[in-house]
Amino acid sequence: MDRRVPHPRDLGPLLKFKRPVLSPRERRLASALTIDDLRTIAKRRTPRPAFDYTDGAAEEELSLARARQAFQDVTFHPRILRDVSKVDTSCQVLGATSALPFGIAPTGFTRMMQTEGEYAGAGAAGAAGIPFALSTMGTASIEDVRAANPAGRNWFQLYMWKDRERSMALVERAAAAGFEALVVTVDVPVAGARLRDTRNGMTIPPTLTPRTVVNAIPRPAWWINFLTTEPLAFASLDRWSGTVAELLDTMFDPTVDYEDLAWIKEQWPGKLVVKGVQSVEDASRLAEMGVDAIVLSNHGGRQLDRAPIPFHLLPDVAREVKGTTEIHLDTGIMSGADIVAALALGADFTLIGRAYLYGLMAGGRAGVDRAIEILSTQLERTMRLLGVSSVDELQPSHVTQLLRLIPRG
Repeated sequence: MDRRVPHPRDLGPLLKFKRPVLSPRERRLASALTIDDLRTIAKRRTPRPAFDYTDGAAEEELSLARARQAFQDVTFHPRILRDVSKVDTSCQVLGATSALPFGIAPTGFTRMMQTEGEYAGAGAAGAAGIPFALSTMGTASIEDVRAANPAGRNWFQLYMWKDRERSMALVERAAAAGFEALVVTVDVPVAGARLRDTRNGMTIPPTLTPRTVVNAIPRPAWWINFLTTEPLAFASLDRWSGTVAELLDTMFDPTVDYEDLAWIKEQWPGKLVVKGVQSVEDASRLAEMGVDAIVLSNHGGRQLDRAPIPFHLLPDVAREVKGTTEIHLDTGIMSGADIVAALALGADFTLIGRAYLYGLMAGGRAGVDRAIEILSTQLERTMRLLGVSSVDELQPSHVTQLLRLIPRG
């Protein structure tokens, strides 16, 4: 074979030089191809107490690990020779259209993870055309979230406190601000034993110890943002200077029952969602009460360790209440394929918590946008490879759950 020295003009079509990206944030977010990549970046940039509050779960963290494993233990069954040139990822949720079959779950202490907090989440959700849920424990007010997402779909998550008047004052503010749905969380009679937080001495505001100072040294951006912006506080509550667990146990009411839920339903003018459902029996009873949606959730594994796995519970609940009330699902979702599997097995909608917070910690609002983009891209690609062109086409026949944990008879 004859060889020759290439002419410079011949190299142009063969080599394409990548334009340099000057922004460090753009570079690191562009390098993230999965939610786990965002988690890695978030861990590098966030002090341990804040990162562990997001990343951790209760006690031995078995519930969270099992929930994630459940999604990994899935076999997809693709159909071939289908026209998937166009894919519709939109769905109907609570009487209106969401551009994607997932929304942002309510999360507390969000500005502790990164200073843009709920403002970033609400703005990104509005831009993506998906719902955003504000937590009672949020660090942006109901009114400020509405201002950050004025044309979007805002939901308010309620913890029922021992002080009923204070609880309902928040509900009234949410209604006045035009929030369309009330998400009542029912799996927190007391706080779970979140051992990472205890070991880290997690308080609001953060407690400075020699260990936290050493951990913060390589993370100056977080501290600069923390110290030069509005002091961290609960925008819907009084300020608090104790541990997170102490705050939760002071606030939450272990006496809340179905009668209380019925009373809340009478007070609220919009859609009512009940979050924290972990049995078929409770799902059926809530459907009979006429709630608009239930969320199968074990609180991201942050309450009762060894709790039921929502994804495993999903088929049985769908057989019982599908078509009577909407079925939403959270806990363990880390990819668009996870979302597809949940929809195929009967979920009408899904919620992401940690997945969005990893993006927030990795890059503020741009990081949340990137998390949504990653999930959306994975969702659409998985649908195409399954041979479906719309969310409504997903069926149980597209998915097999491979069960590792089989109850003894």
